[in-house]
Amino acid sequence: MEPRYGSATGLSPENSSTITELVLVGFSDQPQTELPLFVFFSLVYLASCLGNTAVVILVALDVSLQTPMYFFLCHLAFLNGFFSTVVTPKMLFNFLASRKVISYPFCLAQTYLTLFLESTECFLLAVMAIDRYVAICYPLRYLLIMSWAVCIALAVAVWVTGFCASVLPLCFMILPLCSPYVVDYLFCELPILLHLFCADTSLQEAMMAVGGAGTVLVPFLLIALSYLRVLVTVIRIDSAEGRKKAFSTCASHLAVVTICYGTGLIRYLRPKSLYSAEGDKLISVFYAVIGPALNPFIYSLRNKEVQGAVRRAVERYRKSPRIAF
Repeated sequence: MEPRYGSATGLSPENSSTITELVLVGFSDQPQTELPLFVFFSLVYLASCLGNTAVVILVALDVSLQTPMYFFLCHLAFLNGFFSTVVTPKMLFNFLASRKVISYPFCLAQTYLTLFLESTECFLLAVMAIDRYVAICYPLRYLLIMSWAVCIALAVAVWVTGFCASVLPLCFMILPLCSPYVVDYLFCELPILLHLFCADTSLQEAMMAVGGAGTVLVPFLLIALSYLRVLVTVIRIDSAEGRKKAFSTCASHLAVVTICYGTGLIRYLRPKSLYSAEGDKLISVFYAVIGPALNPFIYSLRNKEVQGAVRRAVERYRKSPRIAF
């Protein structure tokens, strides 16, 4: 049976202006886990904020990191930190609250923002794959092709396309809700709200499928084609050291793509017989909270350029004059 994330057994539709709040069930059916989860996710959220902020600051301060690859990485870091902030603070608050509710306007805001940021991340990962393709397949012309004007234009296109492909269609998909307003989930997303709509949602589901194909499959195809060309080019490199160096420049991006698309495939394409509310909560926690915290470490732990930038930043701090009080 297909899972139901919200209860819509009451059949009286309500105008959005009359709805004040919805209940977010979360993990309230396991109250003994809420305090440990609060501590754990607080630490993860702190790591996400610090890690993603550190990436942006390092790239801004270190000249050696001011390249197209790190320019797009800054956008990814900002997007990850923003996504975590949209979802995590309210989730943490509800772990400790006796009334686990979310206001209806904030629920709609979460729905719009999560859809917008998820779509934008897919397009951004595709642009980052194209950047790696140009860097490896056309190394001598890389800086000419990926000029700053081109990078800025691509970044603007990513955010605008993500907005137009998600937020604008969503404006026509919100329908009146049916009481009781109970959401068996951790935050508000479009697939969750669909189960609370009173009217027939077949059109909304079709729009969501078409939108998902455009915002997920198209970037995925671009990523796959880019790395196919990269693979062909790397195989032709005579030196084993050269092949290793070429692959290493793609490893971090491939890891992030695997996490992003892996959780999406598990969430949307697994058989209905494997659906469960608790399973979907765990998946949502991974891509909304844990994934954004992992990405800065994926790009920095094995990246010698980032490690070098960190060392230089620490050295500058040590050598900077101290103000005596």
